[in-house]
Amino acid sequence: MDEKAYRVVKSSDINEMNKKIHRHRRKILLLTGLVVILILGIVMGSYIYIQTRSYTGYEILSSVERKDSEGTLFTSFNENMIKYSKDGASCIDSDNRMIWSQTYEMQSPMVDTCESYAVIADKKGERVYIMDAKGPCGEIKTTMPIQRVQVANQGEVAVLMEENGTGYIHVYNREGKFLAEGELHTENTGYPVDISVSNDGRKLAVSLLDVNEGNVKTTIIFYNFGSAGQEEIDNIVCQYSYADMIFPKVEFLTNDVMAAFGNGKIIIFEGEQKPQMKTEISLKQEIRSIFYNEAYVGAVFQNENKEEEYRLQVFDLKGTEVMAKDFAIKYQEIGFLTNDEVCVRADSECIIYTLHGIEKFRGNFKKNICKIMSAGGMKNYIFWAEGETQKIRLK
Repeated sequence: MDEKAYRVVKSSDINEMNKKIHRHRRKILLLTGLVVILILGIVMGSYIYIQTRSYTGYEILSSVERKDSEGTLFTSFNENMIKYSKDGASCIDSDNRMIWSQTYEMQSPMVDTCESYAVIADKKGERVYIMDAKGPCGEIKTTMPIQRVQVANQGEVAVLMEENGTGYIHVYNREGKFLAEGELHTENTGYPVDISVSNDGRKLAVSLLDVNEGNVKTTIIFYNFGSAGQEEIDNIVCQYSYADMIFPKVEFLTNDVMAAFGNGKIIIFEGEQKPQMKTEISLKQEIRSIFYNEAYVGAVFQNENKEEEYRLQVFDLKGTEVMAKDFAIKYQEIGFLTNDEVCVRADSECIIYTLHGIEKFRGNFKKNICKIMSAGGMKNYIFWAEGETQKIRLK
């Protein structure tokens, strides 16, 4: 065979070999793609199954006893729990290990938290204690009765006080050092009913109620204690008035988003320096309870002429309804868990809903439940029961 024929034969063999390699690679890619699709299908199917599954039972993974004084109340704080009463407060973890404690004597203690800071104040008293994740870091002694108190995530504290028909707002740092103040004369602006401070402590919202000759008006005032408010009178950067409306609750959901909850309406404000109205959510009935987190607001209403006595609705910050459910239990508390699920809690009964409207869990308990927390994973929770803390898994 001459050299030319030899080259032709060799070229043909190489082409055939390349075709076989390409066919083999396509088979491998096809097989790999099918396996990936199968795995994704299994994962998605499992996720959908878990997300839509309902549970009526649970197993106790661990349990520790607690000793609580009479009248003890609970509020979650930094993935732990603050329990407080008229005689003092303490922060404990789910294994009942003490993180910090603070003794005091208060007639009506109230607690506010923001990330790693908490404040404990005596309503209508004159004492405020500032705590961080490790323990006490500051104390405030006021000269007028305290009405409201809020803490920011840097430890700044806003205190609303009232005396002789005049409201006073004082702002302090985490050590209790005075930073700023403002006066609210009720004959000019109305009576202050609630305050809220932004996470960074720079913005403050105040809801003021004015009743004059039978006419009702609420004014929401925004203060800015940063550079944007330095050139404004009394640091007031904007205000909004609403006739025939009462807004008993205002709350910064994030550093730049604030919600005002009123009779028949929820208003969302947004702005880094001067908050502006972003969304109005009109409600057909009077609100019975409210709940919220950084991404959603919710409300409970009384159902009329229905077997299920209550109705809850959840909205995103654009005002779109995310979920609505009817329920009948005589609840003591309703709120979002850290995984965005909605927990409706009575003393010895609770319901947990997902944001898809699925009733994930309904249970009755032998002991009264003081607080429920999600604990990582889709089925793990912590029940702060009467005298006992239980780590549980739904089944």
